[in-house]
Amino acid sequence: MLSGPRTAADRSKLPFCHESFHNLQELRHSASLANKVFIQRDYTEGTICKFQTKFPSELESRIERTLFEDTVKTLNNYYAEAEKIGGQSYLEGCLACTTAYLIFLCMETRYEKVLKKISRYIQEQNEKIYAPRGLLITDPIERGMRVIEISIYEDRGSSGSSSGSSSTTCSSGR
Repeated sequence: MLSGPRTAADRSKLPFCHESFHNLQELRHSASLANKVFIQRDYTEGTICKFQTKFPSELESRIERTLFEDTVKTLNNYYAEAEKIGGQSYLEGCLACTTAYLIFLCMETRYEKVLKKISRYIQEQNEKIYAPRGLLITDPIERGMRVIEISIYEDRGSSGSSSGSSSTTCSSGR
């Protein structure tokens, strides 16, 4: 499993690092939104839910290409798992028909379970990998499964003044 930088020395090598970001809400409130990047759906294999793995140039100074590609590939695998039709999906459909779909008032479908797993994965990736780099992924379900939205944040303390404190921001080291 991939994880974020563990030491201050590792964090200082990142292009963006705000040591006081302890959760995603704090990032949203402590930094200003600079840009958004949208990863489009990939329809080359039909209408299955799959996103492009092409690395956006806007993220080059923020995150390593392999980390980004691993995230998108994992999401694509989860969506393929959700849409896979098997015995459980067939049984859920039969139960739905025989109960006039009332079964879904007291039962969660396999598809819904995988969507929850995807939400947890995105939350984990945001906390461990993306937020320390000033990035946040928005769950594609919130954008109608059309795009993966990645918000790019700038540290408010370093955007307006040149006398930024070294205790609040980390430099690139490049």
